[in-house]
Amino acid sequence: MSDIIINLLEESDAQELFTFELKNRAFFERVGFPRGDNYYELNNFNTLIKESIEEQEKGLISMYLIKNHNGVILGRINLVSIVRGSFNKAELGYRIGEEHQGKGYATSAVKLILDEAVNNHRLHRIEAGTSPDNIGSQIVLIKNGFQFVGRYNKYIYKNGKWCDSIYFEKILD
Repeated sequence: MSDIIINLLEESDAQELFTFELKNRAFFERVGFPRGDNYYELNNFNTLIKESIEEQEKGLISMYLIKNHNGVILGRINLVSIVRGSFNKAELGYRIGEEHQGKGYATSAVKLILDEAVNNHRLHRIEAGTSPDNIGSQIVLIKNGFQFVGRYNKYIYKNGKWCDSIYFEKILD
């Protein structure tokens, strides 16, 4: 297992996270979803961080930074769309910087976030979706005990076309 930690996002992380996002912009846009130019404007980025922290304080999301033990950001991992009550679930999202790919960080970070989901957030279920082409992400989920649920056809609009999505779930009880 990789030697990493995850920490909840704080306002003091904004500048380092902004630098990380800028450095990995082209890579993330190739393998994920383009965020648009506004995301990469410092003032707008800082506003987004503040809003994320407010949502975090309300229990709507939990945004974590994946760091090595020297405090360097390797990626991000998030629990979003948190629903309490009858569902008590969240959606999982994660991204690892390009230079840190293939080192087991995503697998380790998912293991750590699952522990957080059970012990700190008291969640029952975690759902995750990937592109059908993102085999690496699917392997990360399977290694962490997620089960394949199904495929959604033309589920998400990306780069000017509708794309399919592969969905997974993990029951935490």
